[in-house]
Amino acid sequence: MGMKLIDEMELELCSGAGGDGIVSWLRLKYMPKGGPAGGDGGDGGDVYIKAISDIEALRHLVGKQRLSAQDGFPGRKREKKGAKGEDLLVKVPVGSIITIDGDSFELTEAGQSKMILKGGKGGFGNAHFKSSTNVAPKESTPGKPGVCKKVKIELSIIADAGLIGYPNAGKSTLLNFISNSKAKVGDYPFTTIEPNLGVLDRYVLADIPGLIEGASGGKGLGIKFLRHIMRTKLLVHLVSLENEDIIQAYKAVRSELESFGKGLSAKPELVVLSKADLANQQDIEKAKTAFAEIGVEPLVLSVNKYETLKKFKTKLLEKLREFEVESK
Repeated sequence: MGMKLIDEMELELCSGAGGDGIVSWLRLKYMPKGGPAGGDGGDGGDVYIKAISDIEALRHLVGKQRLSAQDGFPGRKREKKGAKGEDLLVKVPVGSIITIDGDSFELTEAGQSKMILKGGKGGFGNAHFKSSTNVAPKESTPGKPGVCKKVKIELSIIADAGLIGYPNAGKSTLLNFISNSKAKVGDYPFTTIEPNLGVLDRYVLADIPGLIEGASGGKGLGIKFLRHIMRTKLLVHLVSLENEDIIQAYKAVRSELESFGKGLSAKPELVVLSKADLANQQDIEKAKTAFAEIGVEPLVLSVNKYETLKKFKTKLLEKLREFEVESK
């Protein structure tokens, strides 16, 4: 079994404090009393969030409850400004939703970044205060403090197609057969306890944990996993022919999508009658007729029958390519 996907966490992030300004004097032969020459402090480091193409990017943050940018350096002699503190760059997976102070933003492309906390300003050295009426200022100011905020990071996987359905509908098995995924497979509900990803002809497929009635309200695996299909272009809805009431099983999952909202139920859907090798032809025809009555034309699939698998892959790729054409 692979490592658990880290798809959410909360951190305290802090920008750096500004460096202090200093009091210093420049003493030259022609200036026996010396002149004010204390430099300003450097600004504190800023905090940036950056998206990278690594779904496991949050793993390196596990156990790190607080991260800080570097403080600015104090001012220097001869009116030299202190160095700026090093910025803090927090790398997160593409598809992350960042929430800070109740406001959220999303990072949907690799390389996209955003500054979320500004470092404190450096203080003034005594050179800053010199004037015609104040030729020998002895004052300086401390740097401004940095800012600390609680930041929540939630990953919403960006996949081209999301495989959905009741627990044990055959999603993990299908993903293994048609892609490079090595998803765990077992003969029991909730085999998938986290999203598995696979690639088919450069398209990313996500096997979403089995939905049950009440998932949108937090029951079972709950809404944590529903968010992983928010950005998919296509839903591949597997309905196992093992179900006694196949239409009820289909409608129960559809109901969860509608309850969750956010446009999930409006996404294009490819319905697949899975595990056809466990049903006789009469039951298969009966199921197809039942779906036809609600305006759905499902594909029939058995991963053990090459022809049905080939037909499914062809249909899936056809639909995914249609989205590319529409977006151009």
